[in-house]
Amino acid sequence: MTAPTPPSSARASAAPAPDAQAGAGSAAGPLFAALDIGGTKIAGALVDSAGALAHRVRFPTPARDPGAAVLAVVHRVLDQLAAAPGWAAVGAVGIGSAGPVDLGHGTVSPVNIPGWRDFPLTAEVAAHPSVGPRAVVLAGDGVAMAAAEHWRGAARGADNALCLVVSTGVGAGLVLDGAVRPGPSGNAGHLGHITVDLDGDPCPCGSRGCLEGLASGTAIARRALAGGWRPTGDDRSARAVAADALAGHPVAVAAYDRAAQALAAGIAATASLVDLHRVVIGGGVAAAGPALFDPLARHLDRYAALPYVRGLDVRRAELGTDAGLIGAAALCR
Repeated sequence: MTAPTPPSSARASAAPAPDAQAGAGSAAGPLFAALDIGGTKIAGALVDSAGALAHRVRFPTPARDPGAAVLAVVHRVLDQLAAAPGWAAVGAVGIGSAGPVDLGHGTVSPVNIPGWRDFPLTAEVAAHPSVGPRAVVLAGDGVAMAAAEHWRGAARGADNALCLVVSTGVGAGLVLDGAVRPGPSGNAGHLGHITVDLDGDPCPCGSRGCLEGLASGTAIARRALAGGWRPTGDDRSARAVAADALAGHPVAVAAYDRAAQALAAGIAATASLVDLHRVVIGGGVAAAGPALFDPLARHLDRYAALPYVRGLDVRRAELGTDAGLIGAAALCR
């Protein structure tokens, strides 16, 4: 494994919500409307053919409310984008959504949005009065991130890559033979829900021992707290655990080591299966830097044992919180 390449254009800080931002400069070529839907936020932007974002909008996701309330926020984002001066130039609407997704039916069933089960998101967005005849393109959030990083980020030039988002969940997408490959259902590369612990805890997805249950930010914080770690302030998140891990707190170090071990097992299995060269890791947990990447390198040396998967090129994602929006637009191209 090579050392992770530092991000050249990361934008890791989250904007306050609600938040509307106007982009700088003029759009280059056609525009795309992009939506990024997750368990904590629903964001939108207009994206030009060079990947630049303008008229960004973001609101919190009412994830525990009924599905209609979540859709109302999606419509609110679309309303604000449609009011932007460039809307007339928009040729298509791209959606990157927490999954799993079903491209054949245009539905989504996000694990972290209980009110959406087999929810007809593509049809609901297409029915918005401002969308009109424009095409609506749906993708899982991991696939959208892979499309973004392959187009404008750390997977540029890689013919075969795995791109992961490690945050409150673990999503991923695959680049194979130079193109993003979502698979027939749109869930190819859904690494967060492969089993890495045969006797592990049940997962909300219905399986058990899933990678997400060991390597997500939620899992890291839960493991640290169970081991006796206590934050010095009010922040009990994986970010606070990372700060203490970097300071050498043994329980915090152990929590990140366990997450890195699970990630290494999942990455090595995927690389062995599809013959990868590059791995790109983004999301809030990746911001832990050496607290995550140092033990990940150690564990990959052990798990990625076959000659053709040794020396994986592991890099930090470059596009930060913009990846979902850029990727949704990239898939419209």
